[in-house]
Amino acid sequence: MHQYLFYIGDFPIRMYGLTLCMAIFLATGTAYFLAKQDGRWHEHVLDIGIYGGFAGLIGGRLWDVFFFDWDYYSDHLLEIPFVWQGGMAVQGGMLAGIIAGAWYCKINKIDILAFADITCPAYIMGQAIGRIANLLNGDAFGSPTGGNFGLLYPEGTLAFKTYGTQPLWPAEVWECQGDIIIFVLLLLMRTTDHKKGQVFCVYPMLYSILRFFLEMLRGDYAEPWAFGLTSGQAMSVFFFLVGLAGFVYCTLTQDKFSKDAPKLNIKQES
Repeated sequence: MHQYLFYIGDFPIRMYGLTLCMAIFLATGTAYFLAKQDGRWHEHVLDIGIYGGFAGLIGGRLWDVFFFDWDYYSDHLLEIPFVWQGGMAVQGGMLAGIIAGAWYCKINKIDILAFADITCPAYIMGQAIGRIANLLNGDAFGSPTGGNFGLLYPEGTLAFKTYGTQPLWPAEVWECQGDIIIFVLLLLMRTTDHKKGQVFCVYPMLYSILRFFLEMLRGDYAEPWAFGLTSGQAMSVFFFLVGLAGFVYCTLTQDKFSKDAPKLNIKQES
């Protein structure tokens, strides 16, 4: 892991911020490919990516500040905008980005549920790359393994400050890998005969299950927050129930996902 790429004078270029930007760009590119392959709304993806990316950064930061780390930021209010230092909550970023995307779709008369079904695999891909940023920055780390195996973080990282040279569970690495598995599962579900909106609803459900159990290995926010659950686990339960309710709603009220839109023809040149 490497926190700094290089310096411009005394100003550090952090790997965290750079990788986070890369996550937004690559997720937007993936969404563009999926929408163009479907044949609908790909010309809007870049704009949605910009609005959703900015909203996700703001939502992820504020969620982390107020739900996960208010004890610190209540005494360091000026550091709240310093997103490049780390401290982004995935669930807050998901919620804010989805709200921004839904608002854009409503303004431009885009079928929100159909568009979400088409592009939602890109969202989880962005989250996977975001976890690489956490690894490079030494945050979102695991708890001590209690043995001689695990990740060792260098001095200067929050993980080292918290646990020193103790080997830690690779929580952020496993979440990245789990996100990639969810990415593939969502792609596969898009090929099935499903109701409109169901693929999108499965996205928060699968991620919440992954996050709930990985929270048992986290070492940064390990204290109980509500009902004996950590803050991450409590939010995972909430988002899982919201996704489940949405899935049932789509099952009962929505038509089959339309596959009649013109597809992108890819011809091989001889």
